[in-house]
Amino acid sequence: MALRDQLRVMVVDDMSTSRGLITQALDAMGIRQVGYATDGPGALQILDKTPVHLVISDYNMPGMDGLQLLHALRTNPKTKGLGFILITGRADREIIDTGKRLGMNNFLKKPFTPQELRSCIEAVVGRL
Repeated sequence: MALRDQLRVMVVDDMSTSRGLITQALDAMGIRQVGYATDGPGALQILDKTPVHLVISDYNMPGMDGLQLLHALRTNPKTKGLGFILITGRADREIIDTGKRLGMNNFLKKPFTPQELRSCIEAVVGRL
């Protein structure tokens, strides 16, 4: 069975358009087990009950940004080992350095192509 058939992914983004683009790209890659949350607290609630292998999160979200979500995941024994990709329109040094310090596995700057998303995911989980 291929990795893409087993991989469980959660997309966290408050913008439905962005979520849709990411989930469409994942579907085109053959990744079918995809859930989503519209914010960090919602993602944490879902992940507490439904484990995944990889979280793809937007940086800029109200209430809890992507780095705060990453911090919450890394400090919870149940979720500390999840793969984490941060998507941001502002890939400035401070955001990236903070993400790396918190244990981010990879990041992607908006706008991106489906192929760039695939390469980013493969760098974290292996060949799809």
